[in-house]
Amino acid sequence: MNTYAVIETGGQQLRVEPGRFYNIRHFSSITPSLLEENTKILIYRVLMIRQKFHINIGHPWLKGAIVKGRILHPYFEKKITIYKMISKKKTRRKLGHRQKSTRFIVDSICFNGEEIYA
Repeated sequence: MNTYAVIETGGQQLRVEPGRFYNIRHFSSITPSLLEENTKILIYRVLMIRQKFHINIGHPWLKGAIVKGRILHPYFEKKITIYKMISKKKTRRKLGHRQKSTRFIVDSICFNGEEIYA
């Protein structure tokens, strides 16, 4: 809990800590063909870093802040079912899809060239 960062990726803001894994719907900077196991990734869109009692906040992102990680595996989420029915018109439509997601692990958080550990 001492060290964490808030990043922006896949249209979401995540609070990440070194050594933990997270699920992201899509990485905007990586093409789907490169989403293989142990692919190293660098995330430059870091909004905030907390290191013990120091808090660094970016406007909108911190300059010189990088979150390093690697992809564990891509996978499909649970199936989402969409059922549309219009009464009195006898119209029914059932659709469904599975979202593509990627699980990645955060190895370290770097700020101004030095690595920050938990």
